[in-house]
Amino acid sequence: MKIEQTKIAGVVIIHSEPFRDNRGFFNRIFCQKELEAIRPNIVIAQINHSMTKAKGAIRGLHFQYAPHSEMKIVRCVKGSIFDVAVDLRKDSPSFLQWHGEILSAENMKALVIPEGCAHGIQSLEDNTEMIYISASPYCKEAENGIRYDDPRVGIKWPLDRTTISEKDLSYSFIPNDYEGIC
Repeated sequence: MKIEQTKIAGVVIIHSEPFRDNRGFFNRIFCQKELEAIRPNIVIAQINHSMTKAKGAIRGLHFQYAPHSEMKIVRCVKGSIFDVAVDLRKDSPSFLQWHGEILSAENMKALVIPEGCAHGIQSLEDNTEMIYISASPYCKEAENGIRYDDPRVGIKWPLDRTTISEKDLSYSFIPNDYEGIC
């Protein structure tokens, strides 16, 4: 694994180095020892598998409030996605900035989204599947989100939106006096 820091502290791209031969490949998708550099004593609380049917569909932008904040490692295992992290940490130099990364089954990259960042994806192909490794379990009472099209964030999604849940559409735009989530 090679680890690449983005402009947002803690948002990290993991580049896989699969072993390939005439049978196919073997790829390690999680290695606690190698990830100690970005997250000492990482504990995995939950692993989720998600499938998005329609190209252009958006999921997010989701986060959980402390003490249930989530650190996620997201990997696309079928198809491709545009994966986005938005920094919502009030004292961060990259507050309200976003980073987007194309993750695909082909490029085998993963994106680490730290606590204090909202997360969302846009499917770039039909029937795209992702694996989410999370350091905290899901907590319905702590969940929230921001609008995928919030003008204060200004995410440039690569495709026109085709589908989004009513819940994700119900999130508010970030108010001008917003101070962050942690």
